[in-house]
Amino acid sequence: MCPSGPIPRFGDRRRMRVGLLGGSFNPAHAGHRHVAELAMRRLRLDQVWLLVSPGNPLKPAAGMAPLATRLAGAARIADGRRVVATGIEAAFRTRYTVDTMRELVRRFPQVRFVWIMGADILQQLPHWRRWLDIVRRLAFAVLPRPGYSHRALAGQAAHRLRADRRRASEAALLPGAAPGWVFLPGRQTAISATAIRRAAEGPVL
Repeated sequence: MCPSGPIPRFGDRRRMRVGLLGGSFNPAHAGHRHVAELAMRRLRLDQVWLLVSPGNPLKPAAGMAPLATRLAGAARIADGRRVVATGIEAAFRTRYTVDTMRELVRRFPQVRFVWIMGADILQQLPHWRRWLDIVRRLAFAVLPRPGYSHRALAGQAAHRLRADRRRASEAALLPGAAPGWVFLPGRQTAISATAIRRAAEGPVL
């Protein structure tokens, strides 16, 4: 699989509604697919792109599988048509989300993007580089995560962006309509990449 996967690194002028679900995918799991499918329905998307990060600046490098391994895992939970795994961030040579988003918008000028995140990311958002630039450029949808949703919705980012929040019933209006965001209540999954890695390591004797 090439570094950008099935998404052309130089972009094109397709007209689509695309959700961006980024992460380390270390490893990819059924919870990622659940989030992608829920977002696709509620946001009325043509595709969801799984943006497999070459390296998250907020996560330690120790224990991080190689990009090729994580990208292959993301491809296994995708279908290659509606849900597409890509390493396009490595092809862009970007490390921070603000730079990746700028490149995506520039190279795919006709695509109406929306950023998909879990409640844990909403809580962390104020620690991201130029996070306000990101949310001014891209609308986003927040999905619940066990143990995070209440704190995230009462947190700094949600408070700062409260004027841009829309009702969940308006979620389909979000793609291409920044600034704006919604919280999408729904079935939560307790699956996490951290738990999967710990289970694979086995008990400490």
